[in-house]
Amino acid sequence: MPMRVVFLGTTGYHPSPRRHTLAVLLPEQGVLLDAGTGVFRLPRYLQTQELDILLSHAHLDHVVGLTFFLGMVHRHPLAAIRVHGEAAKLQAVEEHLFSELLFPVRPPLEMCPLPPGELALPGEGRACWFPLEHPGGSVGYCLRWPGASLAYVTDTTARADAPYLEAIRGVDLLIHECYFPDHQAELARRTGHSCTSDVAHLAARAQVGQLVLVHMDPSAEAEDPIDLPRAQSIFPHTQLACDEMELCFGTG
Repeated sequence: MPMRVVFLGTTGYHPSPRRHTLAVLLPEQGVLLDAGTGVFRLPRYLQTQELDILLSHAHLDHVVGLTFFLGMVHRHPLAAIRVHGEAAKLQAVEEHLFSELLFPVRPPLEMCPLPPGELALPGEGRACWFPLEHPGGSVGYCLRWPGASLAYVTDTTARADAPYLEAIRGVDLLIHECYFPDHQAELARRTGHSCTSDVAHLAARAQVGQLVLVHMDPSAEAEDPIDLPRAQSIFPHTQLACDEMELCFGTG
């Protein structure tokens, strides 16, 4: 069977009336990509007793949902919650997000610095990671299981010859940020974010199966804030994510 992914939150920076900040769940594998405000929806979907959270970086819109686990574990008890990320980013979360003056009661989280090489995931899965260009630093992930693969890339500036091109080549599903439409390309570059055509060209060149766009500007009020038809004209198998959207990928 193909694998299932649920988009618990799909925007960047702050929640909006349409979207919560980024959190992407593989419910049957117990894997969560980033922990934005969309994490509050996790108990509706999670099918496992353990959870592995892969953090791209430690900006607040990607980690604030870690605080939600304090109350959540009482409603949805979990045997283990492991938070994986770069050591410096995990330390920042410990020292600042869980500062005694800011959030004094720590949730039951195990902080796990990314090891050299690959990370083993449930169901014979493997994860590798690669650096991304973004203020403060970020990493992208490529996750592979027998018959299914996805790449998760957020908070970086895409281009057709991006340094991470080979790391994502041929994946069944590419989840990639698209914060701005093309007319704001210069702003995207200055802030370490991506615009529509650049992401679509990257997906086409990487020969991925599907492209799903996430982490759009929450201040944009339009239902389509990034010009989806433009992306589809370059890479037809493109969707714009919305909160609680589910889709399947791979052959299982």
